[in-house]
Amino acid sequence: MSEKVKPYKDSDLGKKEQVRQMFDTISKNYDGLNRVISFGIDVKWRKRVVSFLAEKNPKNILDIATGTGDLAIAMVRTGAKKIVGLDLSPQMLDVGKSKIVDKNLQDIIEMVVGDSENLPFANDSFDAITVAFGVRNFEDLEKGLAEIYRVLRPGGHLAILETSVPTKAPFKQGYRFYTKNILPLIGKLFSKDRSAYAYLSESASVFPYGEAFNNILAKIGFIGIENRPQTFGVASIYVATK
Repeated sequence: MSEKVKPYKDSDLGKKEQVRQMFDTISKNYDGLNRVISFGIDVKWRKRVVSFLAEKNPKNILDIATGTGDLAIAMVRTGAKKIVGLDLSPQMLDVGKSKIVDKNLQDIIEMVVGDSENLPFANDSFDAITVAFGVRNFEDLEKGLAEIYRVLRPGGHLAILETSVPTKAPFKQGYRFYTKNILPLIGKLFSKDRSAYAYLSESASVFPYGEAFNNILAKIGFIGIENRPQTFGVASIYVATK
């Protein structure tokens, strides 16, 4: 189980409330900062998630921790008739809704405020579920994954894109230096919330990745589990089936 790293160490709020507050605060800067922090490579990673699910022909998709909707919007290319983006942060969703209207996708994509650990959907509701850079923000990781399992239909597919830690030199050392020194500095320069990007760095460093995360998915009940390291292992795409 991952450590309970929180955005604001001096706050008495629980992790879930802190995460909501953090993303509300950085919502206007989030997309631009993401491109800077990842050198734009996160766009390529999302395309690979889309390609995986496009082969499965899902009719409906749930994108959890959708944020400003980048992955939900990209998922339109799978041909799905209905896509639901769910997030804790109303202000992140507001940014996403504007993007959806600009692209005239409001008939396909619905944005919903909701808790990933208490999903407001019936059992077996979705053909596919995605999460991009969101599972490490779950307050209770196993509870959140169990909820995903519950609302995914039998035979449905899960695709999770999440940060991981390179294991081979020199990428391991370079990643450690970048996340501990450069990433928080970028956050301080471009975001009014100085704690947010320090949290994003720290939470990535303690999150279970690779085989450790595969084992958690298996414990929940998923099968066909596979993790696919991306860009020297700085991120991974996990795929699994119910």
